[in-house]
Amino acid sequence: MRIAAFGFRTIPPTKGAAGADKFALELFPRLVKLGHSVVAYNRRYPDVFVDITNYKGVQVKTIKTVRRSGFDTLLHSFKCTWDIIVNNTADIVHIQNGGNSIWALPLRLFGKKVFISQDGVDWKRDKWPWYGKLYLKISAYITAHVPNQIIFDNVIAKRLFEERFKKQYRFIPFGSEVEPVKKPDDVLNKHNLEKGGYYLFVGRFIPDKGLHYLVPAFKAAKTNKKLVLIGGSPNPSPYEQEIFNMGNESIIFPGFVYGEDVNALMLNSYCYIQPSDVEGLSPVVLTVMGLNVPLIVSNIEENIYVVEDTAIKFKKGSIQSLTEQINYCEEHYPEMLELAKHAQQRALSVFNWDKVAEEHVRVFSEN
Repeated sequence: MRIAAFGFRTIPPTKGAAGADKFALELFPRLVKLGHSVVAYNRRYPDVFVDITNYKGVQVKTIKTVRRSGFDTLLHSFKCTWDIIVNNTADIVHIQNGGNSIWALPLRLFGKKVFISQDGVDWKRDKWPWYGKLYLKISAYITAHVPNQIIFDNVIAKRLFEERFKKQYRFIPFGSEVEPVKKPDDVLNKHNLEKGGYYLFVGRFIPDKGLHYLVPAFKAAKTNKKLVLIGGSPNPSPYEQEIFNMGNESIIFPGFVYGEDVNALMLNSYCYIQPSDVEGLSPVVLTVMGLNVPLIVSNIEENIYVVEDTAIKFKKGSIQSLTEQINYCEEHYPEMLELAKHAQQRALSVFNWDKVAEEHVRVFSEN
């Protein structure tokens, strides 16, 4: 099959990366290994891009866009759609993010098979203004009816779409396995950290990730460990600065970290914390589970689906509840380690990237 893909930022990931980039990084090279050709459309910002044309067999086309939240995606996706149609780069188009569903219309008119990966209910995310949420609600209707198929990575969003639009869609979860970390001590030394001496969060600094609960909860907890917050805002924001202003000597902001380095930081952390208000199927949580690291997560449906009974949970949006669970982790660490073992078993048995690739090929072939 000739496949083109857009809707993520870059492969390999760079500044501003999120779950969509991790998904692209794992899926597209595996599709190539299965014998298919893949053209991946990277974004080039004025100050951020990856200067490559091939990644593990995936042909990479880099297209310029602007650095303005929301509009960068629209402009880039328009240019990708134009290139796919004019240059006939593929017969099958894989689009990440239902907010891009408007591009399914011209692509289908020009005979392309279109598949959209929908990771959550985007209009619920607090980062969007009212007009952004309205656009996403309209996009959800297009997403539900125009593409050949929607692929959901979590059963909760799939159920909501099916109840709302009275149609059946496909479910393919993310994978969890990562390659072994070769030199884990190097990244610890780089950031002046000790194995087991810190709690960890990895992700975007945006409101729906819940960092405004995590930082004050950690500061109120009874611990002498550090809190390491990896990532940042994809576009400069007052919220990101607010989080920086909450910091103290125990809270470390390493910036954006990728690949083996971030896996090493996960592997050596005391506990990983996922405080999200809104989430899809988090590839970060799955990776942490696969690495046998204790977890604290908010009790939203999406997180509960992933971890089941293999992690401790706090009440979404409650600083007090999160503080109590951090204290519990400090006082009952052997129990946390036992839960982590069960989490690893669940992750590696249920969530597998090779199966994810094979399932995508099956969906592309059937529809």
